Amino acid sequence: QLQLVESGGGLVQPGGSLRLSCAASGSTLNFHHIGWFRQAPGKEREGVSCIVMSGRSTNYADSVKGRFTVSKDHAMKTSYLQMNNLKPEDTGVYFCAAIYNARSPICTIRPNYTYWGQGTQVTVSS
Repeated sequence: QLQLVESGGGLVQPGGSLRLSCAASGSTLNFHHIGWFRQAPGKEREGVSCIVMSGRSTNYADSVKGRFTVSKDHAMKTSYLQMNNLKPEDTGVYFCAAIYNARSPICTIRPNYTYWGQGTQVTVSS
């Protein structure tokens, strides 16, 4: 059973950076798509970014384009979300999620993923 654990959240000032990690256990992430999502208090969960672990495709929400970068490790065990120039509106709980998909070369930031991590809190405040 694939399990995901996020880490790297914390408190950062506006303009600062954080790097989130999504580590898999129980399986590698070969042929999986990884999605990154966030949920602010009182708001619905929104897609932030995604990556095809066995390919090159990535995708970003308009609100984070140019500031966030999603990546993966060569061992196919971890995905990363590098977040730069953070803004207060980036505050929320960040989740990673995975779905097995060996067919589509393109990932989606819609929340139709199978496995979810427990989330890590990101707070952007001065």
